[in-house]
Amino acid sequence: MILGISPDAPAALARWKEQKGLAFDLLSDPEHKVLEKWGAWGEKSMYGKKYQGVIRSHWIVGEDGRILDERLKVSPADSVALAEKFLSES
Repeated sequence: MILGISPDAPAALARWKEQKGLAFDLLSDPEHKVLEKWGAWGEKSMYGKKYQGVIRSHWIVGEDGRILDERLKVSPADSVALAEKFLSES
């Protein structure tokens, strides 16, 4: 099962999912409680300015709830390839 999580509102996530043709569900975490707990919310910088935001990450979680693979600060382009490689080697 694949899930995405974002601080965006459910309506915005539904529109984005439809626009991008995503085949997985997007969960809304506007107070970023889950994002913070998983280490996917923190300091970022752009053009020398620091701000708080989503740290692009992914986790592969086993059926028993154990984290099998964790990738923090992974680019969206690399995330899928890394996940597929991990799963194919497991």
